[in-house]
Amino acid sequence: MTNRYERLKMQRRMQRRIRLVVEERRVAFAARDAEPTVDLEATMEIPPELLAVPQRAIGRVAAPQV
Repeated sequence: MTNRYERLKMQRRMQRRIRLVVEERRVAFAARDAEPTVDLEATMEIPPELLAVPQRAIGRVAAPQV
């Protein structure tokens, strides 16, 4: 059985550890959000000059020649 003083001391120690972890995570998330991310779901536009060149089919399907 712990006395009141020891319980308060343990609670303060635990609260300090929680605060440190929260601050550490906050810093980590802020650093992560600062990095430019690549959106893999973003739509990419194909330049018209690439569309004008006839492309060969990949695999067994023949591409229609325009």
